[in-house]
Amino acid sequence: MDWKGGRRSNNVEDLRGAPLAAGAGGLAILFRFLPFLLSTRIGRIILLVGVLGFAAAHFLGIDVMRVIGGQPTQQSAQPLTAQEQELTDFVSVVLGSTEDVWATQFQKAGSNYEAPVLSIFSDRVASACGLGQSATGPFYCPADKKLYIDLSFYQEMKNRLGAPGDFAQAYVIAHEVGHHVQNLLGVADKVRQAQQGKSQAEVNALSVKLELQADCFAGMWGHFADSERGMLEAGDIDEALNAAAAIGDDRLQKQSTGTVRPESFTHGSSKQRAEWFNRGFQSGSINDCNTFKN
Repeated sequence: MDWKGGRRSNNVEDLRGAPLAAGAGGLAILFRFLPFLLSTRIGRIILLVGVLGFAAAHFLGIDVMRVIGGQPTQQSAQPLTAQEQELTDFVSVVLGSTEDVWATQFQKAGSNYEAPVLSIFSDRVASACGLGQSATGPFYCPADKKLYIDLSFYQEMKNRLGAPGDFAQAYVIAHEVGHHVQNLLGVADKVRQAQQGKSQAEVNALSVKLELQADCFAGMWGHFADSERGMLEAGDIDEALNAAAAIGDDRLQKQSTGTVRPESFTHGSSKQRAEWFNRGFQSGSINDCNTFKN
């Protein structure tokens, strides 16, 4: 993948080497218990005192995150090795490319693209969606419109999943950006609403459709990264298809338990994931990424 001459995104934040954002985690917990707090008189008093305290601290210029032992607003990550710096530059260029591609697509549709922030973390991170951990892999949080990734996942892809290559790594970023696009288009909200009151099998089936569409959107990005920016090299698409297949539910279940249970799939089979990525790559059209037709 020819990426080194590409534009680096300004929407990357490096949280490595910084203490866990206890304040952000606390706010996530607060919102989780918000209905309970509002339901009682003492709860409303506690909530009011907390809000007034944060407001007073902000007015006085106090960094609340530092006071409560969390992550300060401005932070400096630990020094990076040359390899870590190159990988950081790589994901920044990939994110910048997704910004350019999706900005053009949204403009053609008569709207503006709001780019997400990519947060690089190590081990654990507090997002607006709760605590994230390296073991769970990269994820997108619609509540704060951020992508989260521990770059050690790429080593996991290579060593454990058998999915090496820089374009395989780029596919991971493009897939999570695909979830951001779904969030902006309102698709994610519609799926969450459709899942209400459904059986677990039906909830899972809708989740699979959402994930496969994100794979297709990742393929769309690849289409334009190749046709308009010439970033792809020989073997890159094979890397992406291999990566998509490597994280199929059937393959992961087979590796971990020795059995495959299709009704429990949440992301799609290896075949489905590779097929939908390839569909997006071949067509470059959002209309061909409607996984909800059937």
